[in-house]
Amino acid sequence: MEQHKLTLEVVTPEHQVLHEQVDFVQLPGRDGYLGILPGHAPLLTELGAGILSFEKDAVTYYATAIGGFAEVLGDRIIILAERSELAEEIDVGRARAAEQRALKRLEEKHEQVDFHRAQLALQRALIRMQVAPQVSSRSATPPYERNTAAHPPAASK
Repeated sequence: MEQHKLTLEVVTPEHQVLHEQVDFVQLPGRDGYLGILPGHAPLLTELGAGILSFEKDAVTYYATAIGGFAEVLGDRIIILAERSELAEEIDVGRARAAEQRALKRLEEKHEQVDFHRAQLALQRALIRMQVAPQVSSRSATPPYERNTAAHPPAASK
């Protein structure tokens, strides 16, 4: 008997990040992480900022998910994220540089510094640096195929 799968779709305003059949999904809800298995009850939730993980054929894969919404309908999960990128797409050097810029802005005492924006930038950089090393912790090839010419990764802000 074939085990049920979930169809996971992750979309940002710039491009489709992922469309894959998976066994399990863990996503960052606004108030904490949610685990989704096939047959989950319908659900609509606001996304927080964190690590999106999904399992396929006993291998776990990682991405970032920052802001937006997730909808679970039967065996389908649609994530409409403000920002999302697969672990394989993360440039750790850029994430570290973004972290340093955000920390510098947070240390400044000028009124022109947007404290909330700097906090969000720091949070995004830290999440990206948590997700990126997950690629080297597994030897499997990513399960998804994506035409990068048709959907180039969006530049991080």
